[in-house]
Amino acid sequence: MRIEPEQLKTFLIDSGLVNKKQLAQAEKTKKNNPNQRVEDVLIETGMVRQEEIAKLKAYILGIPFINLEDEKIPPEVLHIIPEPIAKKQNIVAFRKTDRNLEVAMLDPDDLQTIDFIKKKTNLRILPRLTSEPSIKNAIRQYQKSLKAEFGELIGKEDKIDSFLSEASPIKETSEGSDAPKEELEKAAQDLPIIKIVDTLIKHAILQKASDIHIEPMEKELIVRYRLDGILHETMTLPKQVATGVVARIKVLANLKLDEHRLPQDGRFKIETEDYKISFRVSLLPVYDGEKIVMRLLPENSKGFTLEDLGFWGRNLELIHSQINKPHGMILVTGPTGCGKTTTLYTIMDLLNTPEVNISTVEDPIEYRMPRINQTQINSKIGLTFANGLRSLLRQDPDIIMVGEIRDNETTSLAINAALTGHLVLSTLHTNSAAGSLPRLIDMEAEPFLIGSTVNVIEAQRLVRRLTPESREKYNLNPDEIATITKQIDTAKVLAVLGQEKIISENQSLKDVSFFRPKPSSDSPDGYKNRIGIHEVMEITETIRNLIIKHANTDEIAKQARAEGMLTMMEDGIIKAARGLTSIEEILRVTQE
Repeated sequence: MRIEPEQLKTFLIDSGLVNKKQLAQAEKTKKNNPNQRVEDVLIETGMVRQEEIAKLKAYILGIPFINLEDEKIPPEVLHIIPEPIAKKQNIVAFRKTDRNLEVAMLDPDDLQTIDFIKKKTNLRILPRLTSEPSIKNAIRQYQKSLKAEFGELIGKEDKIDSFLSEASPIKETSEGSDAPKEELEKAAQDLPIIKIVDTLIKHAILQKASDIHIEPMEKELIVRYRLDGILHETMTLPKQVATGVVARIKVLANLKLDEHRLPQDGRFKIETEDYKISFRVSLLPVYDGEKIVMRLLPENSKGFTLEDLGFWGRNLELIHSQINKPHGMILVTGPTGCGKTTTLYTIMDLLNTPEVNISTVEDPIEYRMPRINQTQINSKIGLTFANGLRSLLRQDPDIIMVGEIRDNETTSLAINAALTGHLVLSTLHTNSAAGSLPRLIDMEAEPFLIGSTVNVIEAQRLVRRLTPESREKYNLNPDEIATITKQIDTAKVLAVLGQEKIISENQSLKDVSFFRPKPSSDSPDGYKNRIGIHEVMEITETIRNLIIKHANTDEIAKQARAEGMLTMMEDGIIKAARGLTSIEEILRVTQE
């Protein structure tokens, strides 16, 4: 059964995914490109997500929809369908039970392929509709593991010497590892070195790592990937390849090959049909050579919603109400790597309409956003946050995003911008929402101006998500309850758990079922991806008065909690009771 275009349009309107005006606009755009389908126009313009279209088609056809974007398919099931067929026909096997084989495909009308797989496997084929990102993620899993690929390159002991002999020999000078520039250039272009670096980068992308660490030791080169916020040792390479690997990455990032004594920073980009990723490169001289850290920044990743980031209930309502104000300041706080930038970009995405001018000053620009004017800080030529913000105010902005408030001048300019009719978004490095206010005063901001301009302060941490299939229920013992109750308002948490129907009336913490990881082959540590825990402090009249009186952090936090604010710890405990994460994760990120 095929879905006719008119039939799909009717269901799109009936489902509420688009209205008649949006559909007419998409059809008008389609006339300029007759080969394009209306659904493609809707996806490209962001009116509808590709997954929503796929789900709607599955509903029309009466076929289950499956999302494999974050799924790891067992290799023995995946390889039932050979890789060439999977790539050509966009079909993958993802689950096998008894004599049934579930396959995900883009075209469930492809009966010829289904029949071919049925005859080849002698199994009953159950087709499932999926989306293009799902298929691409599944097909990427045909790739060999990192160790298997390196096994072919240099894994076997007897092959290491022959492998290294292919690379250009690099003579060390009397200074140590400072080889002549010509030799470094030659080493960076050697095929074996290129293969090593390409393989490390490819597998980091496949594993959705956020950072690659390449660390020289006395006798080896250690490679670690940061996955869901935790570093994992991935590969150990012979020390002989260290100089070539460093030189290759310097060439990619356009850095000085013969500079070994000073830190260097650079960037490069990798684009394929499947992904577009920017790499932020940092080199630091250490005792045994040069350490490299590469931050991976996906440029074509789908945007998040505030709900995806872990906002809910009162916190979600407060953020939505505050970002719709025409002026004032919204601050996102927390340590490095806690997702502050992602939260700001998500808020900007919500505010990004043709009616407003959004401008940013960032260091660095982590993600490119359409219709937003983004300026990269460059302190070497005098383009600081303060100078960038001063110039930006002459660009008639409605909404301003300052990557970080880190000095007195930027603080003063940001507050003045909020006072003069702009909505200002920014970040601060403080441990809690209440701790941001004394920090602003330390940067010589007048307390009465802070109280007049700051609308809301949000503090956050990132915790690893439990995999639904790899978790088990348990109840806290008395010692664990005693530890937790010292740090939370138990009555408030129990009241919220009651409202959420997680516990019934008169139950206590010992009656709450929590979850802990249960490692499996698909999820070795029981976690996959991350979610935020938050505290959102609205600047009310009472808190404004406390700021003017130079109240300390504890006094402000106490008042905010009395007015209904949940602390990060409390938000985390509620998320743990909902099965999203574990108590151990909450304690790991909140204990200071």
